[in-house]
Amino acid sequence: MAVHEVLAPPPVRAPTFPANLDWINTGGESLSLESLRGKVVLIDFWSYGCINCQHVIPELRELERRFATEVVVIGVHSGKYVAERETGRIRAAARRLGVTHPIVNDRQYRIWRSFAVRAWPTLVFIDPLGAVLGAHAGEFTAEMLAPLVERLIATHDPAGEIDRTPHEFPLDADPEPSGVLRYPAKVAVHGDLIAVTDTGHHRVLVGSLAGIYGAGRHGGGRRMVVTHVAGDGVPGFVDGLEPRFNGPTGVAFHGETLYITDTDNHAVRALNLTSGAVRTIAGTGRQLRTRRERTAGALSSPWDVAILGDTAYIAMAGTHQLWTLRGSGTHAGADVVAGSGGEDITDAAAGDALLAQPMGLTPSVDGRRLYFVDTESSAVRSLALDDSASGRLVGDVRTIVGTGLFDFGDRDGVGDAVRLQHPQGIAIHPNGRLLVADSYNDAVKWVDPIGRTVETLARGFHEPGGLAYHAGRELLYIADTNAHRIAVVDERDGAVSALDIVGAPSA
Repeated sequence: MAVHEVLAPPPVRAPTFPANLDWINTGGESLSLESLRGKVVLIDFWSYGCINCQHVIPELRELERRFATEVVVIGVHSGKYVAERETGRIRAAARRLGVTHPIVNDRQYRIWRSFAVRAWPTLVFIDPLGAVLGAHAGEFTAEMLAPLVERLIATHDPAGEIDRTPHEFPLDADPEPSGVLRYPAKVAVHGDLIAVTDTGHHRVLVGSLAGIYGAGRHGGGRRMVVTHVAGDGVPGFVDGLEPRFNGPTGVAFHGETLYITDTDNHAVRALNLTSGAVRTIAGTGRQLRTRRERTAGALSSPWDVAILGDTAYIAMAGTHQLWTLRGSGTHAGADVVAGSGGEDITDAAAGDALLAQPMGLTPSVDGRRLYFVDTESSAVRSLALDDSASGRLVGDVRTIVGTGLFDFGDRDGVGDAVRLQHPQGIAIHPNGRLLVADSYNDAVKWVDPIGRTVETLARGFHEPGGLAYHAGRELLYIADTNAHRIAVVDERDGAVSALDIVGAPSA
């Protein structure tokens, strides 16, 4: 984006913010644009589940750092989903995603309409005199926008129109207090091993499931004794015996290796369960944006990983595709196996299909299909594979339930009558049915991929993001993200409890 593209529209006075809206990170104060005269104001229209909106958060943070006294960022949260219009959920998302600037809940799209916004994300530029200079729809980088900000400062500074008084906004606390875990994203089990991405603490916990099977409601499988802690709670991108992660999400066991999607580092990492060392398998630490970066091995928000035979599949949420790892050495790289890169819900041959932000995946019992949740289309879909151990792609993408990018709700049933709301996790049951974390409905649901039927298993969660089923114990483990816990559902009686995690140091 060139500077002149932003400055092209003639300046107009910015509309005022409506009264009586909920604000976050302001100490309860309602902000006005009039009170921000003298600042370059960047208004970020976003919806917290949108991957493109998540991608611009670190870019805004960098602009805030560079221009700490001249720029103020205001997030206008105009939620796509019904659940995303609840202030408590927005507050939790802000804490989870590291958004520290003020946010207003534009639940009725009043600010959205007054600024004639049409897409998420959209950034609106307001000069120090309160005039709207223009807008940019879509992703951007701090490097792209910094020259514009510098030009605005240089234009208004000689006339004394820049206010360099620091603006300090109080940060809202987590809606639910965290403990051992903070916003866990995914969970995986393998035998009596369990792995949890402690996403908000930027670390991965691995442990054993202590206790004896059948030893009462609080017996076997409900306690995790931590044996490995990868990450020290500080975000970073470091391999070795003292590794650092940045917002890890997906985990999958494969022999002595635990695969990890290190989402905010845009990388796939591997933890050796014998030595405790971490290495980077794919990704450069920077988000994939250009062809040159793709050639260099960059990824874009890998969200989950599943293993079939010796093949690792990646839900590449940032490019609306499924990828597979190639090779086994350090920085082995990855290739696209499904999705053209456009965002929609269109069934076709794998390379021509359109996906919408896949965030969870699991292989079928027979290994012939890879099931995944297509989060932004609130859909459950599948990719055909062959039946060999390699899991080589041979087929197409098909939709089980889900009909469109804006078709969502909370309705069990059959086929196209079903409505989910932003599902993020999926697991396979030995009977062939699927367990889906219907995240924004705070529920876990059964999905029959053959009959295309959906029924609710359990409710009462807080935006669950990941699932793992332990066949030997008949227990379902749920990364109950906003509740900062791993919930355990006993399939035999439906009882829900919290996994007791022992031996994890404070982050």
